[in-house]
Amino acid sequence: MADTPIPLPLFGMDPCPPAPQDENFNPKHGGTMTRSTVGVRLPDLTGKRVLITGASDGIGAIIADRIAGAGASLVLPFRTPSKGQAALQRLRDAHRGLEVATVPLDLASLASVRQAADTLLDEGTSIDILIANAGIMTPPTRVVTEDGFELQMATNHLGHMAFIGRLLPLLRMPGTRVTSMGSAAAKSGRIDLDDFHSERRFSTARAYMNSKLAQMLFALELDRRAQDTGAALRSNVAHPGTTLTNLYSAGPNMGRSRPALLAKIVGAFARAGLFVQQPADGAQPALLAAAHPNAEGGRFYGPDGPGHFTGSAGEQRIYPVATDALLARAVWDRSVEQIGVDFHFNTAESKA
Repeated sequence: MADTPIPLPLFGMDPCPPAPQDENFNPKHGGTMTRSTVGVRLPDLTGKRVLITGASDGIGAIIADRIAGAGASLVLPFRTPSKGQAALQRLRDAHRGLEVATVPLDLASLASVRQAADTLLDEGTSIDILIANAGIMTPPTRVVTEDGFELQMATNHLGHMAFIGRLLPLLRMPGTRVTSMGSAAAKSGRIDLDDFHSERRFSTARAYMNSKLAQMLFALELDRRAQDTGAALRSNVAHPGTTLTNLYSAGPNMGRSRPALLAKIVGAFARAGLFVQQPADGAQPALLAAAHPNAEGGRFYGPDGPGHFTGSAGEQRIYPVATDALLARAVWDRSVEQIGVDFHFNTAESKA
């Protein structure tokens, strides 16, 4: 029997208040970015190379378009070739002379992750910004991947962790940034290390919460370990609030003949202009976290509106459950055992 879909507030309501407003965005002083109706202003990214997962539609497509518009070259891994080619054509039509590379990638398959990473490693070009945006949410039943992992934990956390770990040799330049797309659902996660893949007790909603919490713990632990070793990269987390994308339909509608209730609810709220924002708005926290000069590692960025459903991008306080360093290390160790990837950090190289 399918689980009850997650209530809408789970994805937007944040009991932690935002950091105090400040006229100038300065994370060191706990501030947030000034409210703006035009979104995050990106610096000139000419000469930067940016990898974005999940860029075929929704928030990822908006991020890719904004990053390309700022002058960066792109690396866009795609799981579905037809969607990937359509996305590439849209970007090339919008940005003449855009340098963009692509590689097949299914984050739910460790073999695919290895092949994609090997392709990029063989090419050898450094990556300045990596945005781990792709994800899946609440399929109606428990799905197990070819590696024996629960699908949401495999895609949202383990696949991205394995991909980032394998690409560390390319994440070596000063100022390199890794931004993981989190979710307000992470604050309700409760990870059982003895039931990491929800074999004993499965709830699709709970499995999603746990996968996003694991991803957030990894992102923050990645930053701590990078700093401890003097590595070039910094890692942070963004969350998009409640944004109208196919995340609310693709997962919940898997194997269904009729649309899932969650997709209907989110669509209704969007049409009413309540609690739900468009992808262009939901992309702003990730753009801030990944490319704004003042954004920092070990930080959490999201919308600053009431309940954090919508609003301008700004720094937010990290959910208490994600500040548990002991849990982060335990999740890291368990994940490394499962993905079979050793993390060898690089010290910064000078860039001409």
